[in-house]
Amino acid sequence: VQLQASGGGLVQSGGSLRLSCATSGFRFDDYAIGWFRQAPGKGREGVACLAVKAGRTYYTDFAKDRFTISRDNAKNTVYPQMDSLKPEDTAVYYCAPGANPYLTSFQRPDEYDNWGQGTLVTVSS
Repeated sequence: VQLQASGGGLVQSGGSLRLSCATSGFRFDDYAIGWFRQAPGKGREGVACLAVKAGRTYYTDFAKDRFTISRDNAKNTVYPQMDSLKPEDTAVYYCAPGANPYLTSFQRPDEYDNWGQGTLVTVSS
């Protein structure tokens, strides 16, 4: 049960980037899908969470106006979208499955397991 994030890269400040998180070995409807990031020298920070069974999508305050997370059921893939990027958004971005599809503490890393490698996003000023 794992999610592999891809699609990171170098983007200029103000630009956009769409990541992909492909599932392996499970249906993402049965899990909460967490989206996190880790900037250099900092801890892992929650960005958003897609809880399909609960009918909820959660966003951290800094992400509400610029980031969105969506899914493609046919491809069993989640797409984190980032707009109006800033240099402080530079980080490794991860998706991870949470076993509780109704979780509400979406910003807690310990609600999730099987972290993949992540994908690096670098925003230049």
